[in-house]
Amino acid sequence: MKIAILSRDSTLYSSVRLLEAAQARGHQARVLDPTHCYMNITDMKPSIHYQGENLLGYDAVIPRIGASITFYGTAVLRQFEVMGSRPLNDSAAISRSRDKLASSQLLVRKGIDMPITAFAHNPDNIDDLIAEVGGAPLVIKMVEGSQGIGVVLAETDNAARSVIQAFMGLNANIMVQEFIAEAGASDIRCFVIGNKVVAAMKRQAREGEFRSNLHCGGKASAVRLSPEERSTAVRAAKIMGLDVCGVDLLRSSRGPLVMEVNSSPGLEGIEKTSGKDIAGLMIDYLEKQLLQQSKQL
Repeated sequence: MKIAILSRDSTLYSSVRLLEAAQARGHQARVLDPTHCYMNITDMKPSIHYQGENLLGYDAVIPRIGASITFYGTAVLRQFEVMGSRPLNDSAAISRSRDKLASSQLLVRKGIDMPITAFAHNPDNIDDLIAEVGGAPLVIKMVEGSQGIGVVLAETDNAARSVIQAFMGLNANIMVQEFIAEAGASDIRCFVIGNKVVAAMKRQAREGEFRSNLHCGGKASAVRLSPEERSTAVRAAKIMGLDVCGVDLLRSSRGPLVMEVNSSPGLEGIEKTSGKDIAGLMIDYLEKQLLQQSKQL
């Protein structure tokens, strides 16, 4: 196979591991910065160019598109799709997952349990917004945030009111969520490939912090999943249309709650914690999908 790995940084752990895994299986692979790609959109001969080179003949594309370049990154991926390349995750699914509000509405509509979430545009609704999620303590999240950035724990109603007013004053889109105290400032990252959770880890926030993201200083450890947690993660991935993703769960008194479905989960934490070759499993899955696709032609 000829594989393109779309990543802005070829030195990142995930980029390096995917490149290594592809090459170890005899594939021709390279890392391409999507922001350096430009496209010729035509029904006659659609093309993608990279630093003057015409990118031709790619069988598959592995998107590692950061949240900050979702719009342009998915446009580049969509162009590869138009040209017949098989994406590990398609552009529509990635765009869907990046809209936290829309993805939450979709997951709940399909019966996935989540923390109670409220959303409003008008500052006149702040008190009702706080009441909808059961009052403080509560979590306030920027809809466009990632890696724990733009996430605030408000421990009192007054603090929540001030933070919400500040965000609204900046015209930031925010969601207000109930705080799941019994989760103990931890969450579970389930790594889903196809119809299976291939690895999982528990992320525990450092002392004095409630965000468990590894980028915020959280610590990862191995964890054993319940059958319900496994099925919830796989269902959430399927609903979002993602073949590969990280599903973040909270353990609550009413069962597993989905916090987020990440279309471009990092590999370093999950590989080092689980001891599994996740990058290799991703390439193996891509091989199977392309083989199945060729049989259908």
